[in-house]
Amino acid sequence: MSFFRVIAVFLLIFPLSAAAQEQVSRTIVVSGEGVVSAAPDMATIQLGVTEEADSAAEAMERASVAMAAILETLAESGVEARDVQTSNINLSPRYGRPQDNTPPRVNGYIASNMVSVRVRDLEALGGVLDALVRDGANAINGIGFSIADTAALEAEARSQAVADARAKAETLAAAAAVTLGPVQEIREGGSVTPPPLMRGLAMAESAVPIAGGEVDVRVSVSVVFAIGD
Repeated sequence: MSFFRVIAVFLLIFPLSAAAQEQVSRTIVVSGEGVVSAAPDMATIQLGVTEEADSAAEAMERASVAMAAILETLAESGVEARDVQTSNINLSPRYGRPQDNTPPRVNGYIASNMVSVRVRDLEALGGVLDALVRDGANAINGIGFSIADTAALEAEARSQAVADARAKAETLAAAAAVTLGPVQEIREGGSVTPPPLMRGLAMAESAVPIAGGEVDVRVSVSVVFAIGD
């Protein structure tokens, strides 16, 4: 290829590349976030039993009997079978420390049986916990609150997130003395439900006091706006 032809090709390509770069650079990229808070309507509890005995078989049998009583209590409290799931079964040796400085020896066994329980009636939650503890549950490893159907909350949070992004873009455009153009691209970063804030729920005086708080549904978006002519 001759020297002049190379120059001609370069001059032909360069303006197009420069125009493409100018087109890409004439955008405003912002992020937006929407947050919608609502009271939870469902609780998930991790609970169960831990039993000790001299033999592994006896420890496991005690735990099994205690768990059977817990499952019966849950059914009597109105918790459906679909909302109860075994989460952990464990059997481990129990060690004793002899006073003669010899190595620790096994002197028994510890068996545990844990379940994850969804309670859909929060007004009954305190009473359910009372009944479970009374009927043998001796291990509660945590409780979490959630909303069964977050579709409407997520839709509202998305609208807030886009509005937040547009407000930021308008501020940037005004500060730069340019005109904000149409939306070129929107990407959703996903929705997040952090741990609930604490807020008391009305429970019976005899029940375990529970604070259900509020659940925040968060949606983040990234929006690309064109810069107008």
